[in-house]
Amino acid sequence: MDIQTLALSQAGIKEIVGKEDNPKVLKYFDDIGFDGSTLKDETSWCSAFINWLAFRLGLEMTRKLNARSWLEVGEVIEDGCQQVGDVAIFWRESEDSWKGHVGLYCNDLGNGWIAILGGNQGNQVQISNYPKSRLLGYRRLKKGGIN
Repeated sequence: MDIQTLALSQAGIKEIVGKEDNPKVLKYFDDIGFDGSTLKDETSWCSAFINWLAFRLGLEMTRKLNARSWLEVGEVIEDGCQQVGDVAIFWRESEDSWKGHVGLYCNDLGNGWIAILGGNQGNQVQISNYPKSRLLGYRRLKKGGIN
């Protein structure tokens, strides 16, 4: 199974509003070495989701919950050479902020937008559109390169 197929199999998994937490979201944390019982599904989980996918497939992982940590692994892919399933890393708030978002590249929509499949997009696993102006880079994960 490839990373895109595995990610699509999780489509629709979302946070539960209120005090309850979706055990499937918490499992993403558990499976990559974080204690999901101490976290909430409101915790930013985009990086946990990509780590979970990589873990399940034996690919490189960051083992970190910050989205920008994905800039430190994988093969750097130049814009225009990206393929479906490559990791796309974005800045959030400002380009200099530590905050970001990470997901999987789906396709170029034109007019400066790309479709990304990821977790914690609208509080769920889904495909969402992101402006290329916020893109920090693409990475292609290697098999067996677990950090």
